[in-house]
Amino acid sequence: MKSRETGAGEYLHKMKAFRILKEPVIKQVLESLTLPARSKGLDVGCGDGYYTLMLVENAGPGSNVTGIDVTDPFLDQGRALSSKFNLTERVSFIKGDIEDLRFEKNTFDWVFSIDCVELFTQDPVSMCKKLAAMIKPGGSLFILNLSSQQLLPGYHVLEARLNATSSGMAPFAPGMKPDLHGLRSLGWLQNAGFVNLSAATYVRDVTSPFSDDIREGLLNLFEMRWGRNNPESSKKDQLEYKRLCRGDSPDCILDIPGYYGFFTYSLFQGSKLSKDE
Repeated sequence: MKSRETGAGEYLHKMKAFRILKEPVIKQVLESLTLPARSKGLDVGCGDGYYTLMLVENAGPGSNVTGIDVTDPFLDQGRALSSKFNLTERVSFIKGDIEDLRFEKNTFDWVFSIDCVELFTQDPVSMCKKLAAMIKPGGSLFILNLSSQQLLPGYHVLEARLNATSSGMAPFAPGMKPDLHGLRSLGWLQNAGFVNLSAATYVRDVTSPFSDDIREGLLNLFEMRWGRNNPESSKKDQLEYKRLCRGDSPDCILDIPGYYGFFTYSLFQGSKLSKDE
């Protein structure tokens, strides 16, 4: 198996393809928020930094955001993007492990996680407590996760079976306790001491005809959710999956007239107790 570092180039390409697909729904999320003016934020698991830049622009003038990730090529890409968009004075990227963050207490006004905190499903409450320590009293923690999809219209039984495989459930795995599922994020926040809890789900609708970028993004989403071959599936389902979800297949589902599918992102947020509470 490739390490994350070794396969970073390929992963960056797939990340960009999926980013183009999901950017509209991330915009929906950020437009629904009002990050504090002149605030200091942390983007944990920032990847290639594209959403870090969106976060600092949402927070407005005088704000700054630190992106943190463990993979050097991702951080290099983030620095290149911040330079391209003239945001180097407001955005910084540093290498670090979310499980071993080295920031002082009460450093940030808010912390944002996109497709990251739920990966640490062995003890997400402990992770939220670590993040809480770095947030100023009254500040916020936001957890945003891919939460559902309907991408194979007319093949709902196949899609249900694919969703029931380890790949389809990831990062939640068979045998894990129910309270470790990403949709339990509000419980994680509550148990970590956050208040003013809320949750909302945002939909990304996708209809044909597609641009080449959107088509590639959907093909990457198929593979991201269900793997390339999905060995847990029956041979019949594997053949049907390849027939419908491979871009070079003459029966690719994305080529049917009037294709429609959707996926959702769910945002969970809470506030750290202020000093007088």
